[in-house]
Order: sequence, then structure tokens, then C-alpha cells
Amino acid sequence: MRVDLAFGKTGLTAILPDGFRYRTLEARSATPLLDPDAAIQAALDAPIGAPPLLELARGKSSAAISVCDITRPAPNRQVLPPLLERLERAGIPRERITILIATGLHRAATEAEIREIVGDSIASAYTVGNHNARALWEHRYLGVTASGTPVYIDERFAGADLRLTLGFIEPHLMLGFSGGRKLIAPGLAAQETIKVLHSPKFMRDPRAAEGSIDDNPLHHELLEIAGMARHDFLVDVALARDRRIAGVFAGHPREAHRRGVQFVSRVMLETLEEPVDAAITSSAGYPLDLTFYQAIKGITAASQIVKPGGKILLVAACQEGCGAPEFQRMVAGNPSGPAFMDKIAAAPVVVDQWQLEKLGLVTAKVEVLYYVPGLPAEYHASLWGRSFPTASAAVSGLAESLPPGASVAVIPDGPYVLARAGGV
Repeated sequence: MRVDLAFGKTGLTAILPDGFRYRTLEARSATPLLDPDAAIQAALDAPIGAPPLLELARGKSSAAISVCDITRPAPNRQVLPPLLERLERAGIPRERITILIATGLHRAATEAEIREIVGDSIASAYTVGNHNARALWEHRYLGVTASGTPVYIDERFAGADLRLTLGFIEPHLMLGFSGGRKLIAPGLAAQETIKVLHSPKFMRDPRAAEGSIDDNPLHHELLEIAGMARHDFLVDVALARDRRIAGVFAGHPREAHRRGVQFVSRVMLETLEEPVDAAITSSAGYPLDLTFYQAIKGITAASQIVKPGGKILLVAACQEGCGAPEFQRMVAGNPSGPAFMDKIAAAPVVVDQWQLEKLGLVTAKVEVLYYVPGLPAEYHASLWGRSFPTASAAVSGLAESLPPGASVAVIPDGPYVLARAGGV
């Protein structure tokens, strides 16, 4: 069987051996909109649960707009121009509009990446800045949530008269779905806030998983934080498989985001009658597989349909290596998954431990195999699973570990597939 997997910018073709029961789970999505620009205009002028953006912006002296960083393929260059036009037409001066790259604790966007994120003309004409979660003094303290999370939000956002976010909605490994409130926290939050949100208190709750919203405690925590930050208006989009816009949801932050989540859930969900013996998955290619840190999302998504004791093979380019310095040190210094999980259970939260913790929850139940060619060799001994030098060797390694006739799910687009199986 021949299969094309999302991998870096070029993709990867794998030849799968006979003798197994394969099922390919395609990234289900809605049909791209015929006129997405018209849909964006309409969403801004007739938003969900909110007045038109032009009306909302009148009388405001400044605006801050939170947008996704380079790791997310959000169509900011398509959404920003009509939004900015309305802000200026409402009377907000261009020099009083700030676009913030919601990095959370990711690295800052380079100048070239900023131009890729917002477009050359906007990068040249507007103030565009990176969020810096490590600079506490650049944040405003807004108080404490009901569950005890201290809330610090970027002062440039908290101090603006009008506060907006632009995002897109996809399954998220701990928050259920991305978009909306995530563009404020962790996107614009200080690390003192982010560490609590990513502590074992939330990470080990089984409800904090892909596709989970209603009962997800982390989702509700972020909604509370967004309310404290006075989230005024959002524009979230749903993307088709080719990453063209398939839906636009603008307006009241809670209502519009929920409408978008309902749309994405309806078109993406793939259901299996029973869990599979193994899965071959990706991390959806560029930009989601730039680092091993991001690529873990392909593993956690696939774990939803693999039976206990089963196997997952991840292929991810990891062109930028392991991830941030903190994550690099953590991976290299923890060759044992169970030991790492025990060590962090009651210890102070360290930056990026949450991603490795999510991996540890999976490797405690299934075996993970890897083809991650961009990950430097010094990390391969600490992957809590076997790694292979080529894609064909990885496929052979997986096949040799399975009994004849085993069921294998093939997930070319990794975390873009929202799948569930009976009995998991």
C-alpha cells in the first residue's frame, strides 16, 4: 500500500507492507468557501452575538489584535486587511493599532516570519510586536481565577481600548480546540500564568484532551481569564484540508468560538467501531512539525484510537530540531518516561514540561516509534521509544512488531484528524 504523509513542506511517500488491515483516516473538512473575502466582510458586519465591528470600534482610541505565531497556518494576511480598515474607518488612528504575535512561551517570530504572518504591507505600515512571556514587567496583573491561577496579560493588550483576537479552530491536545481564548492565554500571558495552566492539575485530567470542550477544565479556566482580560471581539476561521478558509466565525468571544467549534466538530469527527492495534501518523507537516515539541501533537491525537499496548509510528520533519532551550534540556535529561512523570508530579512547574508530560501519558499506555530526521542524534536515546534513520526502516520496524492481520490506522494529516474509537 502506498500512502502520502504530511511531512515538512514536501510530504513523504511511504510503502506499507501487505498482511495488515489498513484504514486510512483522511482529514475531513468542509468545502472551501467560494468567496472567503466576502464571507470575512459579512462576518465583521453581521457578527455572532455582538454589534458590527465598525460600531463596536467607534469611540475607541486604541486597539490591540492578538494573532497566531508562525507555528499555526492562520490566514492573517486575508483576515487582517478588512478588519484594520474598519478600525480606522471607526476613528482609531493607525499608529494606535498594535498587532501582537501570541507566542505564549514559543520563541519570538523573526522579521521574515512577521512578514509571513501578517503580510509585507501590514508589517510595514503597522506596529507588530512579539509577546514575551518571560518579561513579567511587560504584563498587567489582573487578579486570580476562582481556581487560583494568577493572571498576567501583555500590557499592550490589557491597556488597549479595544481588544481583539484572530485565530483558527482545530483540535488541540489539551484544550479541546484552539482559537478564541487561547490567543489571550497562553498566547499573551506571562510564564507565571502559563506554568499554572500547564501544571499536572490540568495536564493529567483526562478531560483536557483533543475534541473536549464542555467538560474540559482548562477550557473553562481560559474562558475565565479571557473575561478578566476583557476579550471584546474575535474572528476565528475553520480551514479546509488545503488550508483555504472553510468557515468564518466573528463576534462575541464565547458565542462565536462555540459556533466555530460546533462546525469543526461536525465536519472533522471520524469514528471507528473499535480501537486499532497501531497507527501511522504525522504532525500535519509544515509548520506544525517544525520541532519535536510541536510534533508530539500527532502522537497524542493518534492515541485516542489505539488500544492499550498498541503502537504509534510518528513521522515528522522536525526541521528546527527539538524545540526551545528548556525543552531541549528536559528531553536530553530524562531518558525514562515513568521517572520523569514521578519527578514532576508534585514539583514546581518548569517551562515546557507539559508537552513532555502529555507524551508520558501516552507512552505509559502504548509504544511509540519515530522517524524524526531533523531531531539531532543526542535526543534520540530519550524519546521513550525507538527511532529509525529512514522512513522505510521505521515502517519495517513497526510491521515486524505487529502480528499478522493487525489493524493499522493511517493518519496522513496527523492532528488535523479528530478521531474516536469505541472502547478506548
